[in-house]
Amino acid sequence: MKEKTGLVLEGGALRGLFSAGVMDVLMENGVEFDGIIGVSAGAAFGCNYKSRQPGRAIRYNMKFAKDWRYCSVRSLIKTGDLFGGEFDYHYLPTYLDIFDTKAFDENPMEFYAVCTDVETGKAVYKKLDKCSYECYEWIRASASMPLASKIVNIGNQKLLDGGISDSIPLKYFQSIGYERNLVVTTQPEGYQKGKNRLLPLIRHSMRKFPHFIEACNNRHLMYNEQLKHLENEERKGKTLVVRPDSKLEIGHISHDPDEMKETYEIGRKTAERRLSEMLDFIAAGQK
Repeated sequence: MKEKTGLVLEGGALRGLFSAGVMDVLMENGVEFDGIIGVSAGAAFGCNYKSRQPGRAIRYNMKFAKDWRYCSVRSLIKTGDLFGGEFDYHYLPTYLDIFDTKAFDENPMEFYAVCTDVETGKAVYKKLDKCSYECYEWIRASASMPLASKIVNIGNQKLLDGGISDSIPLKYFQSIGYERNLVVTTQPEGYQKGKNRLLPLIRHSMRKFPHFIEACNNRHLMYNEQLKHLENEERKGKTLVVRPDSKLEIGHISHDPDEMKETYEIGRKTAERRLSEMLDFIAAGQK
């Protein structure tokens, strides 16, 4: 009996270009999933899978790497967002590197973005079927890091970075019926997250939202527990994890197109090396 197959994408800001490289190899080899769930950069880059646009994520990152509107302290001062909210999530995909909304809308593959509700500190899982201004806002919210972004208001919800509440949402995808999952992480095997050194600043800037502060305070515990879950699930045989072999040198922010391309190529090479393994893993769920 066919199993529902999912692609689970961790965030990590520009470390997500590793995941973009992995995804492009999969797309180029015709791999289809029943659904994708992305957190932060995983959502921002993963939406290109549903729109069937390999190469787009690395292309626009390199092209606009030094454009202040895309990412800069100037953008943070002028707009409240280090990564320009209006420019990156609305103007760029509409006019500069056009997002294929028709392909996104027509592709039956399910796509979920994970955000954090700042009032509750809990994860919000939003299924995005059709492109719209609000759809782009959900993706923006998923990738809006505290201290570097304004709170994104959608309806009656106040939202920020999904990675605060659910960094690797494998358990959620399993809970809604995704039995066989390929998980792409952006940290190497053996990595353990430590406590956020910026917590004092977060406590001050988010002082009106105690539940969000608590989620930030416990994030490293949540993340390391998720790594244990990944390990256990991989042993069971229905989860396959693709990760970099060593720490990616790129930081959360980069204005160097060559550094971006290098990170992306590491993802591509990792995927090419493990392509047969990934194809066999996905095919096993189709029987």
